[in-house]
Order: sequence, then structure tokens, then C-alpha cells
Amino acid sequence: MDPNPSTYADSSPAEPSLADEAVPVPAAAGPGRIVLAATPIGNTGDASARLIGLLGTADIVAAEDTRRLHRLVQSLGVTVAGRVISYHEHNEATKTAELLQQVRAGKTLVMVTDAGMPSVSDPGFRLVEGAVAAGLTVTAVPGPSAVLTALALSGLPTDRFCFEGFLPRKAGERASRLADLSAERRTMVFFEAPHRLESMLRALRERFGAERRIAVCRELTKTYEEVIRGTVGELLLWAENNEVRGEIAVVLGGAPEQAPGTPEDHVAAVNELMAKGIRLKEAVAAVAEEVRVSKRELYSAVLAAR
Repeated sequence: MDPNPSTYADSSPAEPSLADEAVPVPAAAGPGRIVLAATPIGNTGDASARLIGLLGTADIVAAEDTRRLHRLVQSLGVTVAGRVISYHEHNEATKTAELLQQVRAGKTLVMVTDAGMPSVSDPGFRLVEGAVAAGLTVTAVPGPSAVLTALALSGLPTDRFCFEGFLPRKAGERASRLADLSAERRTMVFFEAPHRLESMLRALRERFGAERRIAVCRELTKTYEEVIRGTVGELLLWAENNEVRGEIAVVLGGAPEQAPGTPEDHVAAVNELMAKGIRLKEAVAAVAEEVRVSKRELYSAVLAAR
């Protein structure tokens, strides 16, 4: 990290830049505001005019890594006139109150992370949570998203999906998390480190089988962008035989839709819920909705089995 991560200020004179042509950002009502600003996930050409304008005009820029922010603004030709504060997972708990106080005092605070939208698998959630509790204004400058980019390129269904972030590193915890997702029908998006991709794919094969459809998206929007599509078994073989590098997003197809079966097939599931203290009617309703059978017929089947 930055050897002096608390602050830095760029006091060099303003120069003509892309910021001069940026769309003006209107002031928000209230004493101050927080702006969550999405940054490029690889290609700096994806930076929006609003992001460029804010970086050049905000009172405070809270950055996950001040060095990466400095490289970004240099590539964009932006001069940061405001105060830059390092704000990351290791100091969120101590820095949040200070930043909220600055917003109360009327400052415009822009939050940026290394790539993509703050608070989505990145620092920022504590800041938003605190601002909402304090009644402060929070808005966003949308932009590049590794989650949505990977989903769109995967070739898998996009009508319903969920984001699962990084799986636990420990094998037992990872297996438990995947077990919770075993019946998930929505397309799932994960992040993974390149050196753990092979073990992740092996765990996916053990839980979901070798034939589940999957896509591994690497270095999205960058020069060496690559999207590998196939089955879990095929991509595990690919990972075993290649040195995988770069930022990784994994998109996994949801569980295939199962035939509902007969009400009698689901009596045991109702009994399991009742054993946990759930009343008969509620247990029947929950199981019937999940497996798509008639509540009345399932209720009758449970009574008949007693």
C-alpha cells in the first residue's frame, strides 16, 4: 500500500484536460453529498465524462488505493484539486466517521475503488450505511462493471442472476457455500484470484457436476481479454493445462429445472421442516412453492402418510 496512505493533494496548476469538456455535475440539495463513482475495470477509455468532472472538482476523493488513483488521473489528464484520502477494507471502521463529518460540513466526497462500482465486493458499504443512517445524500455515477460485463459475455441466461463475490478460501467453508447454492436456478457470477481458479473449478465440478455450463472471463476490457466458455469439466481441464493470469470473473449456469414429481415425493421435505418446529400448514406451503406442486394435494399426502 501507499507508504503514506492518509492523504495527498495535487497542488499543480490546472491544465486543459478532458475534465474541461466534462458534463457539469449539478450540486445536490443538503449540506453535502457522497458520490459513488465507478472507475474503469481495465480500459481507461471507459471512464465517463461525469467521473472525470468529479475527480477534478470534488472536495474529497476517498480512494481504495491512492497510487492507483494517481495513475488513473494521470492517464485521464485530470488534476485533482481536492484532498485525497486512502479508504480501504483495513481502515473503513476508523475512517468512516471522519468522512461522514466532512459531508455534514458541506463537502462533496467522491468514493472510488480500484475498478468498478464502490461497495460491490469493494470498500464503500460502511460509508453508504453510515450516510443512510445519518440522513446524508448519497448518489452514484454509474459506469463499468465486471459483474455485468462478464454476465453479458458469458452466453448464459441473463434474465435472472445473482452475484456471489469471492468464495471462501478454506475448502470446508467453500463446500458449505456451494452446497447452499446447489438448487440455485439463477445464473451465478463469482470473482476469483487466478491462482485459486483451478481449485475453484474442481470444487464446482464436485458440487454441480462436470456438465454444468460455465464461462471464465479474464482481463475484461483489456488488451488480452479472453472469455472461455464450455462445461465445468472442460474448463477445469483448460485451467489445469494453462497458466491463468489477470482479473477473473466466473459465470456459472443455474441448476436445471426439475420436474415437480408427485406430492408423495415431497412428504419427507415437509416432515423435515416440521421437525424444526414449523407448523404443518406453513411447511406444506413452503415445500409446495419450492417444488411447484399443489398445496392441497401435498397436505393430503402428508396426512395420508401418517
